[in-house]
Amino acid sequence: MARSRVAMFLTTVPLFLFLLVSTSSFAASQELSACHRHGDVEYCVGPNGEDTPVSTHASAPSTSMAPATASATITSAPQTTAVTACHLHGSTTFCIDGDGHEVQVTGTGTPTSNPPAQFTSCHSHGADQYCVGPNGDGVRVLAAAEPTSTSHEGEHEDEHKDEQPGENCHFHAGVEHCVNEGQSEGGGSSQPSCARRDRDYNIPYRIGSLFAILVTSAIAVFGPILYVRFFSAKLNGVIFTIIKQFGTGIMLSTALIHLFTHAYLMFGSECLGTLEYEATTAAIVLAGIVMSFMIEYLGNRFILSRASGIACHTADDAEPQNRADKGTAEAGVDAQCLSLTNLGHHHHNLVNPDDKLSVMVMECGIVFHSVIIGLTLVVAGDSAYTSLFIVIIFHQMFEGLALGARIASLKLVKTSTKLILASIFAVITPIGMAVGLGVIHKFNGNDRSTIIAIGTLDALSAGILIWASMIDMLSHDWMQGDLRDAGVMRVIVGFTSLVAGMVLMGVLGKWA
Repeated sequence: MARSRVAMFLTTVPLFLFLLVSTSSFAASQELSACHRHGDVEYCVGPNGEDTPVSTHASAPSTSMAPATASATITSAPQTTAVTACHLHGSTTFCIDGDGHEVQVTGTGTPTSNPPAQFTSCHSHGADQYCVGPNGDGVRVLAAAEPTSTSHEGEHEDEHKDEQPGENCHFHAGVEHCVNEGQSEGGGSSQPSCARRDRDYNIPYRIGSLFAILVTSAIAVFGPILYVRFFSAKLNGVIFTIIKQFGTGIMLSTALIHLFTHAYLMFGSECLGTLEYEATTAAIVLAGIVMSFMIEYLGNRFILSRASGIACHTADDAEPQNRADKGTAEAGVDAQCLSLTNLGHHHHNLVNPDDKLSVMVMECGIVFHSVIIGLTLVVAGDSAYTSLFIVIIFHQMFEGLALGARIASLKLVKTSTKLILASIFAVITPIGMAVGLGVIHKFNGNDRSTIIAIGTLDALSAGILIWASMIDMLSHDWMQGDLRDAGVMRVIVGFTSLVAGMVLMGVLGKWA
């Protein structure tokens, strides 16, 4: 009897353990679902929505399970169990998540094929979110850039072009330039986005910066003039030499690094299309140089002819005391007219016709691009405005200092005239900013006509400033002016200031 009870016990216990293990396994299998593979590991989704590894396979990972390379990283991805209403924008698959956001889905197979209507069993691996397609393949879900509604499901891709992930926007001379980083079967490709873009615009901030630039420009351009006027500074002194040569370097760098480069970028914009004449930028710069030369040449001849006529007329009005002296007087008139006509070959002891005209030509080149600087600064979005504003502050300060030094060095020019020339520079950039505030919600820097206008003015200004800085400033001071036979120390100081101006304005060219 006892032996039969022991035998029964030994038979019942293994059976009970077997039933217990089977029941637990069955229960566990009921709690796991949507089993799939990532690499050589098989995962199933548990009741908490997280992946649970259940087995490891030695076979190579399936290529259909590898998610495609993503152009964005998930940050706080929405925790949904499915994404629905899947559709194509070009070659990219988009779906709607549980929060109504449009999300990009990668790893769905051939980009041109119609995607499944939905992907289910969505789960997370660290910071990444994955879902499972109808064929059991895993796909990766990228976070949405902007919320959208399911009503976008049947709309054309053009209406979503400005919202696609991977868009890269930057600025050329203050003009926004955006490129959509699209994906294709053969690799990545970039398409320009030339449509107008609405950005955040802090209007009070822009109005305040307008007055800040006005004050900075005024201090910089009036400073050298007032310094010479009230402190009786020598125009050939060391301090004024530093200011003038620093300004020469500023102007030369502005012409080549800022204006020429910006014009080249404008005419190379994808939104403009392909130019039939590739040297358009250089041709306009050349036109600016020739135009500056002709203005100064014809202006000098006009001023010299007037000075010669006035001098000859004054000498002719002096009546000789007797007939014997008449021949001597006429000879004196001819000699005086001849000396005035040939003033261009001598030091300008009687008149100096070219200095004022040269400064006016240089200021015209500055005015053209200063208006553009103010306009493009204001219409830049808030994300880039502060950095551009800081750069423009320094740009205006250096450029104003350069122009002010040249205005201050003008001889035989009234102080009131000098102040008028300085005032034009001080107000021109704020005027451009005011114009920008008026068109801030309409301006499109990537419009074809806008690109042509900005590129032409930049290139023309570059040519004018190249002539002014090379001929009227650099050559005049070093080949014909007081630095031609200056002492060694003054030459070293002047050349160091010249290079410093080039370097500082060249560094600013990285941002503006």
